Amino acid sequence: MIIQPNEHPIERIMDTAFTKIRTLCNADTVVGHPVTTADGVSIVPISKVTMGFLTGGGEYSDMSREDYSEYPFAGGSGAGVSVSPIGFLVSDGKSVKMVNVDDKSPFDKIMELLPEVMDGFVHTVKK
Repeated sequence: MIIQPNEHPIERIMDTAFTKIRTLCNADTVVGHPVTTADGVSIVPISKVTMGFLTGGGEYSDMSREDYSEYPFAGGSGAGVSVSPIGFLVSDGKSVKMVNVDDKSPFDKIMELLPEVMDGFVHTVKK
């Protein structure tokens, strides 16, 4: 890391923390690598990433010193990352479906399946 002449120590702490966070979270964390089954179905995991970041610092002095032109610096930073799976994109080559991981009520599940049921009903009536 190159230290700039007018750079404050808190900037170095923040730059280091952001660099570490970038290595933890990238696009592959949210949309995972696809997995293809033997019958050609592709499954892509989808996740929710929540991040928190905090940096702080301050200058303190020894009050017994006579020269207060430069105070020592104390600082720190912290970060938290949470990755929660929310579902999977499933493609069989003809259609793509989102399969959610979270618990849903039976009513929500029926509402999700309703378009497929209606399509099947319309195709049956047309024949």
